[in-house]
Amino acid sequence: MAKTFATLLGKLVLTGNLEVETADGVRHTFGDGTGPKLGARLTDRAAERELLIDPSFYLGELYMEGRFVVTEGSLYDILELGAKNLAKLEVLPWVKAIERARVLFRSFHQRNDRKRAKQNIARHYDHDIRIYELFLDSDRQYSCAYFEHPGQSLDDAQRAKKRHIAAKLLIDEGDSVLDIGCGFGGMALYLAGVAGAGKATGVTLSEEQIAAAKARAERSGFAERLDFRLQDYRDVEETFGRIVSVGMFEHVGVAGYDEYFRNVRRLLKDDGVMLLHSIGRNSVPGATNAWIRKYIFPGGYIPSLSEVLPAIERAGLYVTDIEILRLHYAETLRAWRERFVANWDEAVKIAGERFCRMWEFYLAGSETSFRVDGHMVFQIQLARRQSAVPITRNYITEREDALRRRETAEPALREAAE
Repeated sequence: MAKTFATLLGKLVLTGNLEVETADGVRHTFGDGTGPKLGARLTDRAAERELLIDPSFYLGELYMEGRFVVTEGSLYDILELGAKNLAKLEVLPWVKAIERARVLFRSFHQRNDRKRAKQNIARHYDHDIRIYELFLDSDRQYSCAYFEHPGQSLDDAQRAKKRHIAAKLLIDEGDSVLDIGCGFGGMALYLAGVAGAGKATGVTLSEEQIAAAKARAERSGFAERLDFRLQDYRDVEETFGRIVSVGMFEHVGVAGYDEYFRNVRRLLKDDGVMLLHSIGRNSVPGATNAWIRKYIFPGGYIPSLSEVLPAIERAGLYVTDIEILRLHYAETLRAWRERFVANWDEAVKIAGERFCRMWEFYLAGSETSFRVDGHMVFQIQLARRQSAVPITRNYITEREDALRRRETAEPALREAAE
């Protein structure tokens, strides 16, 4: 088995400098010798067999279990090397067959009726909140930041993201806003506390998130303009002048896109504006990585724009703007990963070694998907009328400048919103 494993790995890793020690203690070198030396060790023969059968699933599981051990370099370095090599090669025939089967049956894995949606959200978001505090920014923004310049801090880049979205929403004093998938409440707090929304309503299915958001609302000083609910967006009855959704659409699933945008149209006032912020893939439609689906985002899926836009059209909504954020999430994930690893000992005390290895693999693997595999974030602005937004994009910069001035002039509001 070790010989077969080494032979096949040698055909896959053609560039770089990787040394792998198999279970028999033999060290094998792969690549063309370029770049820093990286090393890993497999602790048992079953690990070799599992990697040959389905590397995209078993590598993460083996790392979680301590059966795939990084000996030189970092986990991210090895995942990046693997991703770069695989991007240039045809995948092994049986692996391609497994991936085709996953695409064929993806609708089964993406079922998100009300009951399953809550169960799926709990699987990822209802961990001990202290885990998130170890690697997120001070506002606990658990989505892609917006880096305005190299070297910008994570806190500033997350504030810039909120500012950028608020500008696109064209919020005026007194506007009502619905935040679909409000997380820990930071976006709604910013829209009410800085952007001037008269009422910001946030809905989530996470018990941990809603508790944190409600506690923050009580401390904000403008709690009367905030309404956080443990509620499915499909059950919201009011209409709103503005709707925002950041990092929630990835949990809908392809079969739910028509329902999602029909509800957006129902919830949006005739002259309203919606901003959808979601991870996307710069490729043809596919299936969720099996390890991610099992351990990180059950029911989740990263869509291609070709899957999203037809559903928007069928719902009778206008696409008024699309922006693609390419490496912003890669930089966000790097900051998260570095913070998490720096707080490893504390994280182990909270959640245990296996969870921490799982979380590190998730963050590192996700970063490679943006740096190597072409994943991106799209922001789609939607409206029910063509005239709902200006005909040029100048207003975005103008409104961002105005919001930045408000942050400076009213620091108490900014701090309350964070």
